[in-house]
Amino acid sequence: PTVGANNFVAPSASVIGNVTLGEHSSVWYGATVRGDVNNVTIGKKTSVGDRAVVHVAKIQGDRPTVIGDNVTIGAAAVIHACTIEDYCIIGESTQVLDGAVIGTNSVVEAGSVVSPGTKIPSGQLWGGSPAKKIRELSSEEIAAISETAHDTLELAFLHSVENSKDYKTLITEEEDRLDRELRRDAWFDPNIPDPDEVLGQGLPGRIFNSTLTHPEEGLKMKEESK
Repeated sequence: PTVGANNFVAPSASVIGNVTLGEHSSVWYGATVRGDVNNVTIGKKTSVGDRAVVHVAKIQGDRPTVIGDNVTIGAAAVIHACTIEDYCIIGESTQVLDGAVIGTNSVVEAGSVVSPGTKIPSGQLWGGSPAKKIRELSSEEIAAISETAHDTLELAFLHSVENSKDYKTLITEEEDRLDRELRRDAWFDPNIPDPDEVLGQGLPGRIFNSTLTHPEEGLKMKEESK
């Protein structure tokens, strides 16, 4: 595989064979991109969702898979020997099959099946099994395609940072998190009174919470409170 700069490929994802992955693109957990009998080309800022499969054809038709820039492929989708142009959203569990072409700025609803050889024009919403045109996309919906790709890119960056940490760093961060949850600044600052203290002598049972150098002060407070 040829992987561009600043990509995120999840540890459980598989990118195999003649695959070109553009910069700032991501392949999420459990996904498979397999260019074993033909080539797969994925553009920039494109995401392949969790458990999705991207494959090619050779035996029954010589077809590579080409996916453009700023494409969001939903979880568990199957992208097989087809072309998806720039700025598209392929919904979760959707199948785009051999020879299909998804035009720029298009959306295919979740769970749809785009039959082999189907051509989806630019700027349309398709859905169903087999997928058919539902309507034209509005300008706001087309703008949302780019926003979705950008949001996924930002999330991929966070996952990339977290997955790059070794186990020592993770243990240290977990210990720090627990410490912040359990610690109260007032416990360690003698100038901040604790509302649970008794007679100015601190909390019962807390070792070294008070020096007890002047126990008579507690008795004095007790008398004054009567």
